[in-house]
Amino acid sequence: MIWKPNVTVAVVVEQNGRYLLVEEEPEAGCGLFLNQPAGHLDPGESIIQGAIRETLEETAYTFEPEYVLGIYQWYSHRADTNYIRFAFGGCVTHHDPEQKLDAGILRASWFGFDEINQMIQRHRSPLVMQCIRDHLAGKRYPLELLMHYES
Repeated sequence: MIWKPNVTVAVVVEQNGRYLLVEEEPEAGCGLFLNQPAGHLDPGESIIQGAIRETLEETAYTFEPEYVLGIYQWYSHRADTNYIRFAFGGCVTHHDPEQKLDAGILRASWFGFDEINQMIQRHRSPLVMQCIRDHLAGKRYPLELLMHYES
């Protein structure tokens, strides 16, 4: 058997001390979780394109990536799955409140650090808080770090 990690993208957007998160129920009956706008990379898209698409699908905001926040590896015992997360920082511009959000996404909202920290038991993964801490620590890497090739 060939081992393949799940490649995911996520974005950290902060405005006026508040972070954009989504409330999601990924599977019926498994509970309500908080996560950054995030998801799996689609076939044929670049990692940056995936981050832009996922943000729009989950929040109805247009995301403009400004930097790579970090690359994270996490093993979920519950799912028996390895995840490689490419996280980006940037800003959001246009918002379409009429846009239907992805299945499983209940809403996108802005939360302060203390609120997010108090709800840590509802985080989809430990990467939610780690990405916010890295953002607050000023971690920033150029987008040119990532190269996309097609044949």
